[in-house]
Amino acid sequence: MQPEDVKTAGDARKVVAERKLSHVKLGVFDLDGVLRGKYVSREKFLSVLDGGFGFCDVVLGWDSNDQLYDNVTFTGWHTAYPDAQCVIVPDTCRALPLEGDMLFFLAEFAKPAEAICPRGTLKRVLDRAARMGYVAQAACEFEFFLFEETPHSVRAKGFRDLKTITPGFFGYSMLRASVHADFYEQLLEMCDIMRMPLEGLHTETGPGVLEAAITYSGALEAADRAALFKTFTKVLAEQRGWMATFMAKWSKDWPGQSGHLHISLKDKKGRPAFHDAKSKPHAISDEMRWFIGGQQALMPELLAMVASTVNSYARLIPGFWAPTDATWGIQNRTCALRAIPGGAKSQRIEYRVAAADINPYVALAAAIGSGLWGVEHKIEPDKPIEGNAYAQKIPQKRQLPRTLWDAAQALKGSKPARELFGDAFVEHYAATREWEEREFRKAITDWELARYFEII
Repeated sequence: MQPEDVKTAGDARKVVAERKLSHVKLGVFDLDGVLRGKYVSREKFLSVLDGGFGFCDVVLGWDSNDQLYDNVTFTGWHTAYPDAQCVIVPDTCRALPLEGDMLFFLAEFAKPAEAICPRGTLKRVLDRAARMGYVAQAACEFEFFLFEETPHSVRAKGFRDLKTITPGFFGYSMLRASVHADFYEQLLEMCDIMRMPLEGLHTETGPGVLEAAITYSGALEAADRAALFKTFTKVLAEQRGWMATFMAKWSKDWPGQSGHLHISLKDKKGRPAFHDAKSKPHAISDEMRWFIGGQQALMPELLAMVASTVNSYARLIPGFWAPTDATWGIQNRTCALRAIPGGAKSQRIEYRVAAADINPYVALAAAIGSGLWGVEHKIEPDKPIEGNAYAQKIPQKRQLPRTLWDAAQALKGSKPARELFGDAFVEHYAATREWEEREFRKAITDWELARYFEII
């Protein structure tokens, strides 16, 4: 049996037995999209396949640097960090080509932790779509920089003067791709084996930067693919003495790194819901127009779920291929939402405000949930932007929060967010973003030292 054929707990038992594995790898994604997990023995794995297992809930109570939140109620010293129940998801079984015959399974948090689980939050949004008669499809594309560095060398250098694998601007370069063909081939092969196939891979403009477009699928599978892609691209790079970063903007001198989301809907009969070729301009159906309207209306309120780090906001500046307001247009890459007309199967929305630092589950929950809210309430979008969105006067209600703190306040105060994702998620997630901003405020930056150390 192949990993992609595993659908049930019985299938999982069979594939583990066939491979004669002594251990299996399990993982869950935390609020920042970081994969946390462990090796478990075959006996342990088989014993918890049906009933689930306990996983210390600290992974929902600390940040990406393992520092404990002091402002959340779900877990903390006041609860003594008990185990949260997790369930293994058999059909997420994947081979790990970098580890021989090893198999990997995703898990997700069960109730009550399910209320704040990133994967669980996206599933609730997709359940809402199903009740409305729709199935959401999605794909993620990521830009990421590669460096001839190691986790030790970047720290020894204080993250300064880092050496990228190639110099200069050179987007869509066949020269660069051919010189490093071995890495491209390894990445493509790994992605195929791990069931996160790439439909495109090329250099982007900037030193050592690549862009990978993951093949579209159902939205939950798309999030699984995207989250796993980020983790195992880093693994592949580090195994050859390189490092990959998915920061939104690692240097002021180069464009930020996008994590664009491509989204479409099918109706309950499997027909594309965004395409109406008979009477609509650009074949944009009512559902697609309302979906855009909901995304545009709620983007300022949900931005913390998409631009989830302090660094995210360094990317959202004019002139660097990233949007600064909740705008939309037809094939307009200066807008936050790009409507892409095409055939019935290819017509979609590109959610361009997202950067490579997203938690794919949380970002897709925001992008799809806001669109469904728009369809439910028949929200009409503004007139589409033509030309340069940066050069146009944008209404205040379409302006995005400029800091993570402000975005967290907008999320906490959003009634639609609470309706879509639940009070527990909104309160917990917003608090974690407030924590992230507070941690940043403790830092003394190079800019401050250079500006104030001598002169002030």
